[in-house]
Amino acid sequence: MKLIIQMPCYNEEGTLALALKALPRKVDGFQTVEWLIIDDGSTDDTVQVAIENGVDHIVRHPQNRGLARGFMTGLDACLERGADVIINTDADNQYNADDIPLLVRPILDRVADIVVGERPIETIQHFSPVKKMLQKFGSWVVRAASGTRVPDAPSGFRAISRTAAEELVVFNDYTYTLETIIQAGQKNMAITSVPVRVNGDLRPSRLVKSVPSYIQRSIGTIVRIFVVYRPFRFFGWLGTILFASGFLIGLRFLILWLEGEGSGNIQSLILAGALLVMGYQTFLIAFVADLLAANRKLLEDNRSILRRQFFNRPTSRNNTSLSEEPINDIG
Repeated sequence: MKLIIQMPCYNEEGTLALALKALPRKVDGFQTVEWLIIDDGSTDDTVQVAIENGVDHIVRHPQNRGLARGFMTGLDACLERGADVIINTDADNQYNADDIPLLVRPILDRVADIVVGERPIETIQHFSPVKKMLQKFGSWVVRAASGTRVPDAPSGFRAISRTAAEELVVFNDYTYTLETIIQAGQKNMAITSVPVRVNGDLRPSRLVKSVPSYIQRSIGTIVRIFVVYRPFRFFGWLGTILFASGFLIGLRFLILWLEGEGSGNIQSLILAGALLVMGYQTFLIAFVADLLAANRKLLEDNRSILRRQFFNRPTSRNNTSLSEEPINDIG
């Protein structure tokens, strides 16, 4: 059994050494533990720091592609190198690496395909009240969209089995955390959480540049999740709201007209007609979006089959790569 611990990195020379020194070289249940760094177009000495601290593999994007792309590149690289289980963690040393054995245990016991580390959100001092609220709200949205019970969906500290890694694909360029859990739920993967510890804050979050920006990106991500993964529910509810509004306004006009006061409320009739038409069209969009979602699932299944066949080939652990970006491999 091989465990590979991956870290997406972008200009992490200040924290990477500390994060790497905390990683284990031995974990119960595995004969081999390796470290892999995804250098996402860093312009500092991230790669040199990684080499000096004994990283086994370094894959490099020629330019910055974002956290989600880095995560997927890491999964592909780990699969190519024969990982049976993949640990994803951050290069800013946010998560306590001593909890890695806890993360992998449900996978070793064959009770989970994905394990998410649950952080003690309420006790993390450098999380603002707004960020804590959004973390909880985002987790609730993911639970509603995925049918899972993950209490800390935005956590990036997670263990992923080889089978699950072969099936995951991320469409969102901002972050992978929410989308991968929803996919796992839709694909009926076994997913669970274990409590983990966190370390002190070493640098400001790259994803949270400001509270307004974080709110805007979070809301956009959540809306997109429902549009992509629950399109019928999203457009169905939107159509219901529009149609019901038009119906009520039209009913009000009808009552006024029966009372002889309809001539002064023609604008209500126009608004009711517009809302009814919009509601009906939105219902039609819901059915079309649901058909597109079904086709997307079929494409994802085909992609998973192709990835599984590719990564299980004898040549798949050499220098060949399925990644979208050209990758240089060191080690």
